Amino acid sequence: MLANYFAVGAYAVLILIIGLLGMRKTRSYNDFLLGGGNVGPWMTAFSYGTAYFSAVLFIGFAGKLGWGFGISALWIALGNSLIGVLGVWLLLGHRIKSVTHSLGVKTMPEYLEARFNSPFLKAFTAVAIFVFFIPYTAAVFMGLSYLFESTFQLPYAWILLFMGLFTGIYLIMGGYKSIAMIDVIFGIVMTIGVLVLFHFTLEKGGGLPNIISSLKAIEPKLVGSVGPPGIIPLLSLVFLTSVAPFAMPQLVQKFYAIRDRKAVRIGTVASTIFALLVTGTAYFTGALTRIFLSPATTPDAFGEGGAPIFDALMPELLTTVIPGALTVIILLLVLSASMSTLAALVLISSSTVTKDFYHGFINKNASDRTLTKLGRLSSGFFIILSMILAWQKPAVIVTILSISWGAIASVFLGPFIWGLFSKRLGKAGAITASTTGLSVCLILFILWGAKMVPQAASTGMLISLIIPALFVGYRKLRST
Repeated sequence: MLANYFAVGAYAVLILIIGLLGMRKTRSYNDFLLGGGNVGPWMTAFSYGTAYFSAVLFIGFAGKLGWGFGISALWIALGNSLIGVLGVWLLLGHRIKSVTHSLGVKTMPEYLEARFNSPFLKAFTAVAIFVFFIPYTAAVFMGLSYLFESTFQLPYAWILLFMGLFTGIYLIMGGYKSIAMIDVIFGIVMTIGVLVLFHFTLEKGGGLPNIISSLKAIEPKLVGSVGPPGIIPLLSLVFLTSVAPFAMPQLVQKFYAIRDRKAVRIGTVASTIFALLVTGTAYFTGALTRIFLSPATTPDAFGEGGAPIFDALMPELLTTVIPGALTVIILLLVLSASMSTLAALVLISSSTVTKDFYHGFINKNASDRTLTKLGRLSSGFFIILSMILAWQKPAVIVTILSISWGAIASVFLGPFIWGLFSKRLGKAGAITASTTGLSVCLILFILWGAKMVPQAASTGMLISLIIPALFVGYRKLRST
């Protein structure tokens, strides 16, 4: 236990030192938001991967989906890696950098305003980011706090307060400069952590053949190509978690900040390997919760009637599988994944207040110094809101994240992708796609309930993509 305290303390000091270094290099709002637009491939690759995969993956998704789908949850890992990482970097990386640089924009709402000449679209998408990133950030806070709670036996509220203050300090100090430097450390720690986790899980399970046999004895479908919930829920989850990154502001922003085409090429390979390693280990480990956990041996992971408490499965598994002397490595793994995601979400949300609303609608002549100060203040404000929501412990982490991802992706996916690749999409098509996609997504959330959140989110995303195609096709017909 003492070693855990020491390691986390030393880690905190290291990150704060990097925060100070980042603050010295942050001389403008462009530095604070985008690192000056000159960030190298390794920093960007690690920053993309650690922002994509947070404590929500390890604590929420890996536990719930691994328990439900078994080995077939690895399809989600494959989709995340080959579509959400490799596909995004190959198709969008350099194009985003060149287009946004030529338009002189720094945020996704600013890009949509410039591309479609629509202040409404800018305001609408900025509000969507602010509203739906609050529960997303709260979910990350919750996942991280659950793990620390089980490891240190400290009150949830204390841990939540510490995490909020810690994130706020280093982000507010250095902005994207700090994030990019720290994410390299986070990425290295995550890589070491997942290798340790995979090794000891495999060893504890008696090797892969024995693991497969044990899962098959519990339920044959757990080792099948499609787990017990069925093909539609599985495809919905793959689509939601793998296609959404094409339009998630906290991920797309990484390409605003990357240096050049060469950096994109190097970053593509590095980020894809990192994603395969992290997601593959997370979902594989999550699938083994049925082997290692039971109401008799780990009662804290189960509720009344032996029903699993999904957000408690992975923390209990980690303490069961990993030797006590090495639990600190897994603790730092999840801490690293979470801190990067939190910082990325907060920074993007801060930009909606500072760049999109204040500079875009209230004071277009605001000085760079004013924008930087406001960026720091709004970052702190957003952290406080997210902490308040996380303190309430709403629903299950996976449900919260799915709603947030689905809503944001439904708002941005169609207008952003079609705006980048087709000159025929106009203002009307972009606005219709964004507003209708979000409306369908939210209505289906309400009608279908928590059990079908991935399907509702995927439907909203598809609507957002299909509507621009109809508008583009109509304009093409009219011109011929």
